[in-house]
Amino acid sequence: MPTFDIVSELDLQEIRNAVDQASREITNRFDFKNTDTTVELHDKEKRIDIATVSEDRCNAARQVLEEKLVKRKVSLKSLDWGKVADAAGGTVRQSAALQAGISSDKAKEINRAIKDLGLKGISSQTQGEQVRVNGKKRDDLQEVIAALREQDLGIPLQFENFRD
Repeated sequence: MPTFDIVSELDLQEIRNAVDQASREITNRFDFKNTDTTVELHDKEKRIDIATVSEDRCNAARQVLEEKLVKRKVSLKSLDWGKVADAAGGTVRQSAALQAGISSDKAKEINRAIKDLGLKGISSQTQGEQVRVNGKKRDDLQEVIAALREQDLGIPLQFENFRD
């Protein structure tokens, strides 16, 4: 019986590279001179921090970071941006939490979306932070993948372990 898994994972190495590239570009750009703008990745807390002198510079740094992430094929859906907050010394700070894994609410939403397709012989079940989809025909499973790619579920999805 053919199966595949739906997961939501992050490539931390690609994120680290994008943050490094954004930091280098910000250091060299004229519009960021004398702003002490920093972009940092905190691996353990799984978040990215931007610190700078004003809210418009913060938005510009965020745009540079997002461009680097997109070039490295990291989905922007995996970032949960917080509010721009005042920090010490008249500076501002913004954090983005990195979202990995499928929460139980999102898993229920995915399962409901698969059931709403109305394909016979397709079943799905939640297994921790992933969803396993079973089917009788390979074509039906590929149809499920295509339908889920079209829907916006708010998290990046990857399809793994496709087995016949």
